[in-house]
Amino acid sequence: MKNQKHNVVIVGAGMAGLTAAAYVAKEGADVLLVDKGTKCGGLLNSFQQDGFLFDVGARSIENSGIIRPMLKQLEIDLELLDSPVSIGVEDEVINLTSLDSLQDYEQLLKKLYPESSEDIDRIISFIKKILKDMAILYGIDNPFFRDLTHDKKYLFTELLPWFVKFQLAIRRINKRSEPVEECLKSMSSNQSLIDIISQHFFKNTPTFFALGYFYVYLDYFYPKGGTGQVPASIEGKIKEWGGNLQFETEITEVVPSEQLARDAHGNSYSYDFLIWAADLKRLYEMLKTDGLEDNISHQIDVQRKKILESRGGESVFTLFLGINDNPDTFRDISNGHFFYTPSKKGMGEVHRSDLTSLLRNFENTSKDQILAWLDEYCRLNTYEISIPSLRDPSLSPDGKTGLIASLLFDYAIFEKVQEAGWYEEFKTELENRILDNLSNTIYPGLKDKVILRFSSTPLTIIKKAGTSQGAITGWTSESTVPVIHDLRTIQKSIHTPIPRIYQAGQWAYSPAGIPTASITGWLAAQQVLKKK
Repeated sequence: MKNQKHNVVIVGAGMAGLTAAAYVAKEGADVLLVDKGTKCGGLLNSFQQDGFLFDVGARSIENSGIIRPMLKQLEIDLELLDSPVSIGVEDEVINLTSLDSLQDYEQLLKKLYPESSEDIDRIISFIKKILKDMAILYGIDNPFFRDLTHDKKYLFTELLPWFVKFQLAIRRINKRSEPVEECLKSMSSNQSLIDIISQHFFKNTPTFFALGYFYVYLDYFYPKGGTGQVPASIEGKIKEWGGNLQFETEITEVVPSEQLARDAHGNSYSYDFLIWAADLKRLYEMLKTDGLEDNISHQIDVQRKKILESRGGESVFTLFLGINDNPDTFRDISNGHFFYTPSKKGMGEVHRSDLTSLLRNFENTSKDQILAWLDEYCRLNTYEISIPSLRDPSLSPDGKTGLIASLLFDYAIFEKVQEAGWYEEFKTELENRILDNLSNTIYPGLKDKVILRFSSTPLTIIKKAGTSQGAITGWTSESTVPVIHDLRTIQKSIHTPIPRIYQAGQWAYSPAGIPTASITGWLAAQQVLKKK
């Protein structure tokens, strides 16, 4: 057993922890970044398998006025490729190239649902209003990642005029926080139309965040070499600036009164400040309040109750495929980042009341009934498809194509089939249905060309990344979120009731993503540096 002493200890080497560690190390502070995994990146990563490169988590990276200027500020020079998005329903596919592509989306919807033409006009008009606010929100580089002291031109000609518009946009954004499904119901009674728009997103996603994605789709980029190049490059900078990284280190106890953390092997880490950039439930489960003042312990207990009673959002099932076919075959169909829905019917209640009923009565439901539900779930769902070699040809062997197909999936289903003893069988059944659906629709004969096949489930995500319920973007929007979810107060999102401990990452602010993780990591680093 060893005892280490550092100015700053950061737990969790995803984008939030990496960002925080980079900025702390850049200022010369003694920082240690620990993670339970074997490499940095968390849910943003890439790996090689039989000559194919596959991305874990995000299929592209959303800039949002944050990631590009942050990389520049951290002196990281990566080749960032464009990552255009395609949207398809049945045999109709459109490529998003500019905001004008919204007209193509409108025509796509009207071709699918001609009886709801007036409803579609209302929806598209509403989306256009949201896109105007998105253009304000992400229209300039985030001021957190610009040198306002020396860049006076940016300060006076861009930032100050933008700030007034930003304040007005935020007011409108906060008025559009109702679930996207409910918002669409106010404009149409066509449930299939509502589903085909909303099932791209997690259940009850706030309207602004969901419908604003038509702007975000144009803001994606893809690092040459795969998404894992971003965390790997930040890790390199941390080391260059004297920071310390330690993997395969699972923190199992935090004692704030002693400013001490312990790992599963009994090693201890003394800190002046600790930044928790991992699962918040885990922090509050292991936190020891002995020795703290009563009022502080009470505040911690109140927050602990909120955190532990809350639930992570939906997870994802991912099928990784190596295909014995040239990338040009797939390029003729779509871009390398593709949202595809095999049926215009929409999911209806398959992923809501039907799923709730299935989970409630799982023990009394036959395997055939569960698989029948799975048939409908896969047939009507929306798939996020990524083909890395359509952006970087070096990422698959010559004449072959790596393809990643994923769909949102409830962790509880996998938990229950595992308890029932047929986890591997269920996983195989799900793989088969995805392959059948894609082979029978957008990629004829795909399953006959498969030379490599494996998958990742919500339980895989829990094992690898340690996130509650296998969630990939933090807390669910189906119940009260236990953390800050107002952009105007995002700077408060890093604070905890625990002395000398800050929080960052997807669990610190909602809704979350890679830009949010980086913002909260930066905020936590600045707070620590200020205190130090």
